[in-house]
Amino acid sequence: MAASSRSQGLTLASPRPYLPAVTVLPPDCECVLLFDGVCHLCDGAVKFVLAHDRAERVHFAPIQGELGRRLYAAHGLDAEAPDTMLLVTRERAFRESDAVIEIGRRLGGAWKLAVLGKVIPRGLRDAAYFFVARNRYKWFGKHETCLMPTPELRRRMLA
Repeated sequence: MAASSRSQGLTLASPRPYLPAVTVLPPDCECVLLFDGVCHLCDGAVKFVLAHDRAERVHFAPIQGELGRRLYAAHGLDAEAPDTMLLVTRERAFRESDAVIEIGRRLGGAWKLAVLGKVIPRGLRDAAYFFVARNRYKWFGKHETCLMPTPELRRRMLA
């Protein structure tokens, strides 16, 4: 199956491969969220997950790091031009709006209601996702380098 990626000239609605994770996750880690480490919006998303993931299921890796680059590339994405977060689990990977919905589901509590987003066709969800992704640096800014993680984030950061 072809990956859904505008950089590969495919439409947003094309089927996506959900590939198995290509790394062994630590026993206490259900998944790893790959994020753009220089993006203010992405940093905010990581802080949000840290604040709401009381079970500490989600671990993190910046796309600019060694593990992040390797996982991003293994799922057909260009680490030099990150345009989506990627949530890698032991079973499969989620990207674009599917990653946002899956993160909400894994946070539990009222955040599980994020799965209701699946009633919106993926093409529409992903179009909105890419609209924000294309404008995120302009709207939210970016760092010159990845920020130093807080002690809480450092505990959950995979290298």
